[in-house]
Amino acid sequence: ALEPISVSLAIGVAWALTGYLSHPHFYCSYVECCPSAGHRINATALKAQLDAKLFGQHLAKDVVLRAVMGFTNNPSPKKPLTLSLHGWAGTGKNFLSQILAEHIHPAGLRSKFVHLFLATLHFPHQDQVKLYKEQLQNWIRGNVSACPHSVFIFDEMDKMHPGLIDAIKPFLDYYEQIDRVSYRKAIFIFLSNAGGDLINKAALDFWTSGKRREEIQLKDLELLLSVGVFNNKNSGLWHSSLIDRNLIDYFVPFLPLEHKHVKMCIRAEMTARGYAVDEQIVQAVADEMTFFPKEQKIYSDKGCKTVQAKLDIHEDF
Repeated sequence: ALEPISVSLAIGVAWALTGYLSHPHFYCSYVECCPSAGHRINATALKAQLDAKLFGQHLAKDVVLRAVMGFTNNPSPKKPLTLSLHGWAGTGKNFLSQILAEHIHPAGLRSKFVHLFLATLHFPHQDQVKLYKEQLQNWIRGNVSACPHSVFIFDEMDKMHPGLIDAIKPFLDYYEQIDRVSYRKAIFIFLSNAGGDLINKAALDFWTSGKRREEIQLKDLELLLSVGVFNNKNSGLWHSSLIDRNLIDYFVPFLPLEHKHVKMCIRAEMTARGYAVDEQIVQAVADEMTFFPKEQKIYSDKGCKTVQAKLDIHEDF
């Protein structure tokens, strides 16, 4: 038979070990956990990564950095942070949203707390919009219940069926709770090509008038974007109550990329592949890109979207 002192010692060790293994610090080093209430984003690291990897988007970087840091440092926000990113393909909208997701949840798009929706994949059929609305509401409700700091990214908003996105309006509004769930610490990000033409025209107007693109400010484009997207039937936000009720905090413009920005993308891709940067190859890849307007050829019509594919054919060199 075991002596009482031995039994007591064994029980004590078991309790201590159970307590250690179940401690959040230990447990969360092996299993992804939702950030605690006091979690803060490292602003210096986020800014450094945006500066190093997102080219030609001074406006988007500044607006998103200030918006996100202000939101995450606020212990009691009044509503979720809602950002709508606009611009032509290849200008960095997806890239910025991925970087942001990684700084909120280290696993980024692989995190169970980051949710990416593609309009053409997740909501393909016009005749099933009612079902999509119910599914979307249930998904958001369930995941925010599990983690208040959830991130929801809606890509291809310009292909979203009109009215569908309005299903999430209650979650973006100024409610303290809905059915005992608070959505105030969640982040919603919309990505869209809609409004790209308006942004490009504004950028070209600045260039024509002899102004530097770095002089373009949010106030020069935000109202133009919100009105243009609201009245655009192909925006996904056409006549949306999200705009009508001012629930989108920032309309963030992504400017068209110039030759120098495309070259930055090429150098970054070469470095990422472990190659020494060869300026002859950089120039050769840049020369294969197409630019607009037809006469001036200032801006890349695909941004940096085709850089990887075009660099592939130069790998042997």
